[in-house]
Amino acid sequence: MQAFNTTYSGRSERTLQVALFVTSVAWVLASDVLAGRAARGLSERFGLDAARPLLAALFLLFLLAVGFSILQSIAKRHSSLREVLGLPKRATARREWTLGVAVGWGMAVLAVLPMALGGTLYVHLWTQPRAVWLLLLNLVTVAVAALAEEVAFRGYPFRRLIEAVGPVAATIVISLFFGLGHMFNSGATWTSVLVTMLAGLLLSVAWLRTHGLWMGWGLHFAWNACTGILFGLPVSGISKFASVVQTRTFGRLWLTGGDYGPEGAVFTAVVLLIGVAVLVRITSDYAWDYTYKPIVAGGYATEVQPPAAHVAMEQQAKPASANSLVQILPVTPQSRSVGEEPKL
Repeated sequence: MQAFNTTYSGRSERTLQVALFVTSVAWVLASDVLAGRAARGLSERFGLDAARPLLAALFLLFLLAVGFSILQSIAKRHSSLREVLGLPKRATARREWTLGVAVGWGMAVLAVLPMALGGTLYVHLWTQPRAVWLLLLNLVTVAVAALAEEVAFRGYPFRRLIEAVGPVAATIVISLFFGLGHMFNSGATWTSVLVTMLAGLLLSVAWLRTHGLWMGWGLHFAWNACTGILFGLPVSGISKFASVVQTRTFGRLWLTGGDYGPEGAVFTAVVLLIGVAVLVRITSDYAWDYTYKPIVAGGYATEVQPPAAHVAMEQQAKPASANSLVQILPVTPQSRSVGEEPKL
């Protein structure tokens, strides 16, 4: 009867996690629509067209926080809002985010460098004061949008799916969703969908290695900021982040990605695979600190007295007392003298 209860309990827990995952995905889709409509209404009402993407990202992040907190309460798991969103409070949070930014920046440079060396970039600079204002606004927008996207894909839903089907299957499913979620963007191709799936794999590995979104958020932000703001290229088909630097690409699609941006280029897939290897390398300490379960020693605890039978065995195995005579045996055979040559 006990074994039956354990099996039933495990199946019930997996069913609950699947239900929470499906519900959270539905909430993400609904929140995205609601956030977009609310941002459009406010921007049209108050003339804030330039701030519409930022408003949409803020509304989306707010709705996700509310919805995921409700789901966590339904599951009867008491957690802080930061833990629900996947942003646990820890001493290394800022360093993880900074490392993510460094990796994202390096990957963006590596993806764009062959275009620059091949002469496929046409750069135009816009130096008016409004361009600088838009640059600052876009930096904030990209930071908030990257966080909202990480929370939506690799925050609460990802963890529920891991508990239901395991980390490998969950990573595959979330990466598929991440790629398919961008297939309707401007300039999207099947190549861009596959490359975006690889980006989803990279960001999922960032969570699996740290059990937090700090590094993935920094990486996501740096990639989008460097690609869209620093280099002025489209980000997943979105060109509105270019302000001071505005760039057009010419050349082969496998290198430039066309109107979709570097995320639509085959070469970027190689960059992403390199990024996965680098990420695994630099997160070894975080994986040890945050992902491995503590080792519990077997047997009886050291502060507890050992069993009586064990004490009795130790008493019987005690050596002879110090007053006992000890016989020292000779090390050379007694059949011959020390100076005699051995007989062959």
